[in-house]
Amino acid sequence: MIPKLELHLHLEGAAPPGFIRDLAARRHIDISGIFDEVGGYKFSDFKGFLAVYEAATSVLQSPEDYGRLTRAVLEEAAASDVIYAETFLSPDFCGGSDLSAWRDYLAAIEDAAAEVAAQGGPELRGIVTCVRHFGPERAKRAALCAAETAGRFVTGFGMGGDETVGAQKDYAWSFDCAREAGLGLTTHAGEWRGPQEIRDALKDLRVSRIGHGVRAIEDLALVDELAERGITLEVCPGSNIALGLYPDLRHHPISELDRRGVKVTVSTDDPPFFHTTLRREYDGLHAAFDWDEGQFMRLGHTALDAAFCDTDTKARILKKLEIRA
Repeated sequence: MIPKLELHLHLEGAAPPGFIRDLAARRHIDISGIFDEVGGYKFSDFKGFLAVYEAATSVLQSPEDYGRLTRAVLEEAAASDVIYAETFLSPDFCGGSDLSAWRDYLAAIEDAAAEVAAQGGPELRGIVTCVRHFGPERAKRAALCAAETAGRFVTGFGMGGDETVGAQKDYAWSFDCAREAGLGLTTHAGEWRGPQEIRDALKDLRVSRIGHGVRAIEDLALVDELAERGITLEVCPGSNIALGLYPDLRHHPISELDRRGVKVTVSTDDPPFFHTTLRREYDGLHAAFDWDEGQFMRLGHTALDAAFCDTDTKARILKKLEIRA
């Protein structure tokens, strides 16, 4: 029942399989091949995951779809006692990066989030993301969408997608654009490539947070640098295990990174794809490392410090954390 904050959550990746299946049926779109025999998402490796993710996303075709999706995702988050979340939103999937269309999609997402928050549910903020394997030119369009809609709800910019495509520096223009708009910056790194990818992200994109970043553990000098600079890692243990980076939680580096002074947070990434929830992540970490309530409260404060939201929002969330404490 500990109040939780989540900083690394892909909106489309959090779509319940039943939600996507029902929407596909109403649209007469056959995506039956992406589901397993019990109705979950089916894939065997990271490339397959990306393909299934994009197939599922293809049935989301209107702002109204994204409004309904936002409500569904926040309902799932509330069931894990999440009080604040940041979700990755891609203009590529919301109107093809056309600014006018993007505004319509964003309005539907923001309206749904506001309704949920007004009813006592989690508060949500958006991190606009470019998709790495779509290339640098499309990333520029995503960055412009982010810059033009930066404000109370859109508070960050990041990059997801296939980390093995291109280099972090290829997307420097997009991150500079977002920085000038006052957005917080994060990028996926150190998941499918090693420690150098994290170094490149810090040097070339000047981010304050790293999505995943777990392979920093392979370079203890980098671990020390992350700790000294106060860089926050958005760690998603269940995702890492489901995709085969580590065999189980006991072999996952999150505890060692934390012990060495790195700021770590815990998120679910794409929860239904990886058969997880934030409550399940906490339960697993308790079982694997004997983390107690004090440790989990510290995780919450670390996430709040790193969150891309304004001071008034942080003050509200802090009060909710302190009530539990």
